[in-house]
Amino acid sequence: MTTAPDPMAPVLGALQLESDPHEADVFRGRSLPQPSGRVFGGQVLAQALLAAGATVEPDRLPHSLHGYFLRAGVIDEPITFAVERLRDGRSFTARRTHALQGGAPILSMIASFQAEQEGLAYADEMPHDVPAPEDLRSAFDVLGPIDHPVAKFWTQEAAFDVRHVEGPLYLGPAAERTGRQMVWFKALSPLPDDGLLHRALLAYACDQVMLEPVLRRSGESWVSRGMSIASLDHAMWWHRDVRVDEWLLYVQSTPSAQGGRGLGAARVFTRSGELVASIAQEGMIRLP
Repeated sequence: MTTAPDPMAPVLGALQLESDPHEADVFRGRSLPQPSGRVFGGQVLAQALLAAGATVEPDRLPHSLHGYFLRAGVIDEPITFAVERLRDGRSFTARRTHALQGGAPILSMIASFQAEQEGLAYADEMPHDVPAPEDLRSAFDVLGPIDHPVAKFWTQEAAFDVRHVEGPLYLGPAAERTGRQMVWFKALSPLPDDGLLHRALLAYACDQVMLEPVLRRSGESWVSRGMSIASLDHAMWWHRDVRVDEWLLYVQSTPSAQGGRGLGAARVFTRSGELVASIAQEGMIRLP
């Protein structure tokens, strides 16, 4: 009996960075294949966070990151991650990571880590009456029957189960123009109990959908003819521990689009209604 390949294995392999034996706080990483030939932004963001985390005490987990995507990376060249130790305080640790290809930065990120502490505690509530993920079509259901190289790539190489409450934008625009969107996400296989890894994988996964509210509100989709789209910057806050191998609900919105840029925002809830993260991303979106 042949064992089916683990869909998360390629992602976890790409997130395994190699430390430079000759230079402290420098790491090397490889990229996953992409139809565009460019490095997936969520991948390099997750790798940069893990590189920073490798220089931090293990009892401190990231609570925020702020990053700028500076250049498009290419998938057939390794990425160098150079970490700068900005601060080691009693409660907080700050790191800057530059992701480099050909000596030029493709991403610059600052992340802050914190030891677990007591303090004020409250959170927004998850929206009520959200359909369960089991009642929604997955990306595999939508794209699986389509005989196209891109559709085949996203069904055969996917590591996450993605289910849109309002319907996906893979094949055309939504019936209603609205800046609101809700999406269920879950890794396709169980993951180890590693808090830093789960937070990095949340950064990895969210980049797939952060700009979709901009498309939805504008009456566009991923197949809009002549569209050029790219992430410009990314901000993320982890409020509580999170597991990406359990269902997470992204409650998304977009407050503005202007000048070829659109802003997407998201709050991430567990299935039980706990707010675990908040995210914002601005992207370049150009149409003919």
